[in-house]
Amino acid sequence: MSRLTIQTPETAPEASQPYLEAAKAKNGFIPNLLGVLANAPTAIEMYMKVGEINGRSSFTLEERETVQITAAATHGCAFCVAGHTAICYKQGKLEPDFVNALRDQTTLPNPKLEALAEFTRAVIRSRGAVQPEELQAFYAAGYGEQQVLETILGVALATLCNFSNSLAGTELNPELAAYRWQAKA
Repeated sequence: MSRLTIQTPETAPEASQPYLEAAKAKNGFIPNLLGVLANAPTAIEMYMKVGEINGRSSFTLEERETVQITAAATHGCAFCVAGHTAICYKQGKLEPDFVNALRDQTTLPNPKLEALAEFTRAVIRSRGAVQPEELQAFYAAGYGEQQVLETILGVALATLCNFSNSLAGTELNPELAAYRWQAKA
């Protein structure tokens, strides 16, 4: 059971209602994460706006999901791993070998995406103070300064969601049950 209220368009603060309605129109359901974030209109607004901005980054969907699932798995957020797994399959039509490697935090089949996952973990682990060799490895994989900052953007978005879900104990929606994930002990 969630420790924070999961709001609906009928119960949410008025300023949060349009965001919940937009999510329902887009997804066919309201992810419980958004119901939790709706308790604070500024939190759900941040999620929606930063998510839209993140979607305009130079990263492909596959790269954005590499950052999101890597961050969620690193933070132990089962809800976000499940939600982003659904995006990988439904929107990205990504290969199961790739998605499973992301979820399991094992070596990705694409070396450039593996470098992105490693850099994402380094950003999280070091709170942004990555080692020179970690930054150089990221550049050597074909990324530049723009992607350094876009990785941080993705981590910031993931952190809002991951920490909110961890604090709330957000229950997984039935629509996401097929993508359930549990951190390895």
